[in-house]
Amino acid sequence: LKLSTAAWIAVYMLVSSLMLIVNKLVIHNLGAPSIILLCQLATTAFAVKIGSIIGILTLDPPSLHHAATFSIVAFAFLSTIFTNIKTLQYANVETFIIFRACTPLALCVLDYIFLGRHLPGPRSALCLLLLGAGAAGYVVSDKSFEVKGYFWVGCWFMVFLFDMIFLKHAADNIKVKSNWTRVFYSNALPCIPLSILGMGTGETKKMDLNRWNVSLLLLSCAMGLAMSYVSWQARSLISSTAFSIVGNVCKFLTITINCIIWDNHASPQGLACLSVCLVAAFFYKQAPLRDDYAAGGGTGKSKSKTGSETELTREPLHVTPRVHKNAP
Repeated sequence: LKLSTAAWIAVYMLVSSLMLIVNKLVIHNLGAPSIILLCQLATTAFAVKIGSIIGILTLDPPSLHHAATFSIVAFAFLSTIFTNIKTLQYANVETFIIFRACTPLALCVLDYIFLGRHLPGPRSALCLLLLGAGAAGYVVSDKSFEVKGYFWVGCWFMVFLFDMIFLKHAADNIKVKSNWTRVFYSNALPCIPLSILGMGTGETKKMDLNRWNVSLLLLSCAMGLAMSYVSWQARSLISSTAFSIVGNVCKFLTITINCIIWDNHASPQGLACLSVCLVAAFFYKQAPLRDDYAAGGGTGKSKSKTGSETELTREPLHVTPRVHKNAP
């Protein structure tokens, strides 16, 4: 499908903004987050496999090495998505977004420790302080405060930090012919433990599979597949910085849509604090690589044909929160 760059970005923003709302609706109606997630992941993995069979996309040949290596990736991905869904089950959409907007507070330190970047400069430090202040203000004004909801969003926060750091490491070091291989393994491998979890918790007995709820479930699966496709397409057309900025704009669209169709949203004071956090995240500038790391083994060096050393370029780590391809 041939579209302009602007058209692909518009499609991505629409799908990304609606994905969180649809997941909130389907979780609220069905109350079976493990089964919902299983359906979304299985649909994406099945569609990617069928696409490779009919030749419209490329997958690496089946490999035990890839399966073993991607097991940790799948575990991190599954943990992030599962805690994400549990958060949406017990907390409102803005609670999730506010914590997501604050992830750079911790990521900048982890980025410095593990990925060789400088600590934030003055402007970025100010943005981080505003993020913290906005998050604190939101918690104070949260009209639907629920301890269980904050427990799950705290779990998500910790898992998400690991996910961001480890998946960046995996993307740099796990060699594959196509990004669809990463999509396939990260969606297919978690299906077995999710099946066991869903059956063990008795979620299938709690599901109300009326026509409306089944339609919502199918819609969430279709949007999960669409999100996987358009996010990779959009990422290939714009820089990583531009992609992060688009992700922030998607959050504003999500809040707007949520306020229109959902009655469980934050107070005006909470929305003001949320806006402060998102604006601060927008102006946060990612720190560059440290000179000692860039010149040493952090980025690695390769020999050119003439024998001279050429420094390899690394994709900067996204420290601005973004919506996962399959995630709500």
